[in-house]
Amino acid sequence: MKAMRVHELGQPMQMDDVEIPKPGPKQVSIDVAACGVNFADTLIVQGKYQEKPDLPFAPGMEVSGRVREVGDGVEHLRPGMRVSALIGSGGFAEVALADARSCIPVPDAMSDAHAAAFTIVYGTSHVALDHRARLQPGENLLVLGAAGGVGLTAIEIGKLMGANVIACARGAAKLEIAKQAGADHLIDSDDGDLREQVKKLGGADVVYDPVGGDLFKQAMRACNPEARLIPLGFASGEIPQIPANILLVKNLSVLGVYWGAYSKFRPEVLLKSGQKLIEWYLDGKLKPHVSHEVPLERASEAHDLLIQRKATGKVVVTI
Repeated sequence: MKAMRVHELGQPMQMDDVEIPKPGPKQVSIDVAACGVNFADTLIVQGKYQEKPDLPFAPGMEVSGRVREVGDGVEHLRPGMRVSALIGSGGFAEVALADARSCIPVPDAMSDAHAAAFTIVYGTSHVALDHRARLQPGENLLVLGAAGGVGLTAIEIGKLMGANVIACARGAAKLEIAKQAGADHLIDSDDGDLREQVKKLGGADVVYDPVGGDLFKQAMRACNPEARLIPLGFASGEIPQIPANILLVKNLSVLGVYWGAYSKFRPEVLLKSGQKLIEWYLDGKLKPHVSHEVPLERASEAHDLLIQRKATGKVVVTI
C-alpha cells in the first residue's frame, strides 16, 4: 500500500510502499477514505507533541473509511462497515490500524470528508463548553481563532447551547465564515484592543481559546466575574503565563481541556458527547466546514495550510 511517512522529524514526508498492516487482538484495519488534519499533526511531525511515534511513521490521527479486517475479540464491527476512528497516527495511508473501541459507526447521511472532519473538533468544543465550562443560555461566549477547525465548531455549539457568541478572527474573509456559522458579534484580531471591544459587548463569561499568546491575555482582562477560560491550544506559538492575582480578584476559573485524555480515564464523557453530536448532525444543526480536500500525495500541503493559517474550518486528506 501507499503511505506518506516521516523519516526524520522536521523534514518533508515521502511516499513509501509498505506492507498492508494486519489487525491484532481487539484491532481492526480500515480502508481509509479520508483523514482529517489537526494542528496537533503539524506538531507531531516536528517532534513537538506529547505523543511521539517511532520513526518512520505516517501522521494522521483521525480517519474515516470502511472496515477491512477485524482482529480476534472484535464482535461489534464487521468488514465493510463505515466507521470513523481516532488512531494516534497512521492515517496518511491507504490502510490504517485502529483500536476497535475507538471506532464509531458513520451514518449513511454523513460523507467521508465530514466523518474525518467531525470527531476531534466537534468533540473538543462540546466537551469543553458543556462538560467543562457548563456554558449557560444567555452567557457571552468569546471564541478566539473563530474561523479555525475548533473555532467554528465552538460557534455552532455555543449557539445551540443558547449563548451569545463573540467571534474573534483575523480579516474580513475569516470573520464572514464565522458569521455564517452563527456568530452574533465579530471582532477582527488586527483591529486593536480586544479587551475594550469585548467589554463594550458586555464582557466574556466563557473564553474559548485555541490561540494563546497576547490574545489570551487581552481576553482574560475582558472577563466578567466568575468567568471561565478554556486554553486548549497555542496556535500563536506562545503559551501564556497566567497571573494568579487577576484570577483571584475576578474569581476566574481556568479549565484545561485535553479531549483525547477522556478515552483513558472517563470514556463515558466522550460517548455521551458523541451521541449528542451525531444527533445534532442528523438533525441538520451542525454543518462541518471543510475548506480544503488534498490528495494523499500532496499531504504536506495540508500541514502547510494549517501552519500558514490559510485554512478555515477543517483540512482533509483524501485517499
